[in-house]
Amino acid sequence: MAMRSVADDDSTRDGFVDMVSGVRCIGMKPDTEEAISGRRMETRVNFETSSTWKIYIFDSTIFHVEESEFFGIPVKIAGAGKARESTVNTFIRFHNSSQNMKFTIAILSLTATASAFTPSVSRTRSVARTVGGGSSVLAPVPVRASGTIQCDQVSYPYPMRGQPTDQQRNIIQLEAAKQTPHGGKLIDLILKTDEEKEAAMAKCNKELQLTPRQLCDTELIINGGFSPLTGFMDEATYTSVVDNAALPDGLIFGLPVVFDTDDEDLQPGDIVLLKDGDRPIATVEFTDKYAPNKAVECKKCYGTSEIEHPGALMVATERGKYYMGGKLTGLNLPVRDFPCKTPAEVRETLPDDVDVVAFQCRNPVHRAHYELFTRALDDPLVGPGGVVLVHPTCGPTQADDIPGTVRYKTYEVLKEETHNDRTRWEYLPYSMHMAGPREAIQHMMIRKNFGCTHFIIGRDMAGSKSSVTGDDYYGAYDAQDFAKEKGPELGVTPVPSLNLVYTDEEGYVTADEAKERGLHEKKLSGTKFRQMLRGGEDIPEWFAFKSVVKVLRENS
Repeated sequence: MAMRSVADDDSTRDGFVDMVSGVRCIGMKPDTEEAISGRRMETRVNFETSSTWKIYIFDSTIFHVEESEFFGIPVKIAGAGKARESTVNTFIRFHNSSQNMKFTIAILSLTATASAFTPSVSRTRSVARTVGGGSSVLAPVPVRASGTIQCDQVSYPYPMRGQPTDQQRNIIQLEAAKQTPHGGKLIDLILKTDEEKEAAMAKCNKELQLTPRQLCDTELIINGGFSPLTGFMDEATYTSVVDNAALPDGLIFGLPVVFDTDDEDLQPGDIVLLKDGDRPIATVEFTDKYAPNKAVECKKCYGTSEIEHPGALMVATERGKYYMGGKLTGLNLPVRDFPCKTPAEVRETLPDDVDVVAFQCRNPVHRAHYELFTRALDDPLVGPGGVVLVHPTCGPTQADDIPGTVRYKTYEVLKEETHNDRTRWEYLPYSMHMAGPREAIQHMMIRKNFGCTHFIIGRDMAGSKSSVTGDDYYGAYDAQDFAKEKGPELGVTPVPSLNLVYTDEEGYVTADEAKERGLHEKKLSGTKFRQMLRGGEDIPEWFAFKSVVKVLRENS
């Protein structure tokens, strides 16, 4: 396969279309090319060889460069076909405002084959960003992917010979695009026509009613919330996630997603209609059936196999004897008291050009929570103009939590009371496991699929206490530490939550500031709040919103 030179084609001054790939290359000029590589770049790579090439990706067009020029680290590249290991040095977006020209460059080392590429794992990229007095540095910056590049965290020098000039430093900027779904592609398994749905149901030889937890898991698989899953985990996938918090291909995944049953008659090969009451939700074609080691699952996922832990209790007493893997086909989303948009629908509402910070909660939002997620937008990890997506879970949780339908009502009244263009509200049909660090990763992954770039990690997130001793199962910062460790691999930036306290003098400030300045703190425990709520006592407005308190009392 011949390679055509970009530099030899005058049409590149205003853009050209590669006649083989159909990809448009815009705004590249020879002087820019020289500044970037110092060499002539080519538009094609010979996929018929097994050679290793160093290439440029320029607005998704491939350019060949000699292998010896740059260093790199292992990554994967997305496209169509089979995934291939590659290396990347850095990913930079240049913007030349005087010529109104934007272009993207990634330097890669590619093991070329006859196949093209497939979507694969999203990574954190290192990008030049202007800081301080206009100087520019390379640092690991989470970037929502655009185009086809998927790359690991890197912080190499600029992809050009010598040091960049001051002008080059000043024109380098980060340009955001929507977050890449986990695994590179947002899954959508829901059939669109009645004819397709009828045909899928006609193949079923059995039908089953979904439990509330199974219903949440089914919905998040078919709507893409659990991307890249396309069904319930088979034994190999389940074991990999339990042991390694990763799918068999190495893609990070916090907790197993399984279909449990006690039915001895269900067998691999069965195609089953899954229903919620009279409403058909999905079909599943079972591929295997296995008896899990639940003690090991709990120990590795929850950190304990004690049934005093609500997650371990759920696994031991609610889940069936067997787990079954199987491919899902979506028919209809459940009808709920709280509307749950799909990841694709939520993404359509989010801005393309700013960071999106997710806030997860499973309880009513009180004043401290509100201060926490609105102030998170001022965190130095969050870019200018960012928005927060308040994304509460409204599915099953631990026994003493407020029911999801009541929580939803509190969120709706608060949304109206605190209307803010930088705050978005959506609802998630997810069943809580109270798995601490592992669940923090699960939540970050889900919100990544919903389009979020950042995730607020609170103290003791998804934590739980022993139902016998009352002792905490996780340290206050275990989830934060694990999220910081795994965030770059996951492609989501954890934003540690502020430890806020209310003071007579200044309202809400950080605990450190209150201590340093000798401010007088006011405290109200959750237990005391619930007692006051039940007793009809006045709840101080510094602690809770009146509208939320009203809903809680009306639904107690």
